[in-house]
Amino acid sequence: QVQLVESGGGLVQAGGSLRLSCVASGRTFSNYAMGWFRQAPGKERESVAAINWSGGSTSYTNSVKGRFTISRDSAKNTVYLQMNALKPEDTAVYYCAAKRTASISVFVQWATYDYWGQGTQVTVSS
Repeated sequence: QVQLVESGGGLVQAGGSLRLSCVASGRTFSNYAMGWFRQAPGKERESVAAINWSGGSTSYTNSVKGRFTISRDSAKNTVYLQMNALKPEDTAVYYCAAKRTASISVFVQWATYDYWGQGTQVTVSS
């Protein structure tokens, strides 16, 4: 069992920045690929960014490329999402997810993930 706790959400003006953190506990963090997803009201959950277990591979949805950066710190059992140049359309609840795997792949399909955090609200005002 893995417990995930997100933090760092909030209200920010367009063009601003936020850094989300997700602390994992319960199992060996390095055995898990990680992902950040988001869900806006009335919309489906979508992948924002993903990182493989080693941190050597990442993936981003097109709308955040060049603005968001996913990273992980195995010593702190934490995955981060640095969000810059935020836009009103980035407003959503952001979720951290973990997938136990020995593969070096990144995973972008939410249904493949095993564990989820409770979510943190990000609101970007125009």
